[in-house]
Amino acid sequence: MIQGLLALAGLALLVPPAAAVPLQDAKPKAAAPKKAAPKKGKRAAAAKPKAAVAKPAAPKLQPSAATLRVQDWVSSAGDNHGLPYLIVDKPHAALFLYDAHGKQLAAVPVLIGIAPGDDATPGIGAKQLSEIGPAEKTTPAGRYLAKFGLAIGKERVLWVDYYTSVALHPVPTGAAARKEKRRERLASPTPDDNRITFGCINVPSSFYAKLLSPMYKGKGGYVYVLPDSKPIEEVFPALHVRSVAAR
Repeated sequence: MIQGLLALAGLALLVPPAAAVPLQDAKPKAAAPKKAAPKKGKRAAAAKPKAAVAKPAAPKLQPSAATLRVQDWVSSAGDNHGLPYLIVDKPHAALFLYDAHGKQLAAVPVLIGIAPGDDATPGIGAKQLSEIGPAEKTTPAGRYLAKFGLAIGKERVLWVDYYTSVALHPVPTGAAARKEKRRERLASPTPDDNRITFGCINVPSSFYAKLLSPMYKGKGGYVYVLPDSKPIEEVFPALHVRSVAAR
């Protein structure tokens, strides 16, 4: 019997002890939650993508009564002398382009002088931009023969009135223009935020490059800027003559 016990003790010495288990691994693992089986005859509804919020589109520009009145006079009286012309409707921040025969070719929004007004400050063309006060930043009303020329920095622009430094050119792309959100203002659905320039007329770059520039190169063309507050007959006296003749 003693021999049997010794034999069992020898076998116990041959069996290796169980390896130590780290504490973090000793914790029971949480059972993974079971996914609920879909009910028969019904499919899980697919998540619908959220519809993008559409920005309000700018309304199609239509000539105002004042614009139509000037266009009719220019076309019938030949005031454009066989050259293309455009009408800038300041109250509606819109521009309408016509060929030499009075056919409307385009209508685009514009940016104009930040201050309402119809007259340029005397001597403003000789001032630096930093010298121009807020009330002087107007786009003057009137009739102009516009031609291309160079501005500061040798930039080619369409000079509406060289002596008062009023030019027509594409919307600038510099840091100052981006800070003023000029492109966003041009694309807005209302004309309420289109007054931002020092007096120049800003137009969409594609319109300037594809339509306006080719038409006005060479002999140029006429620009008619409608007034903010003056009677339109005061700005364009020929309209008064036509009104009297019509009576």
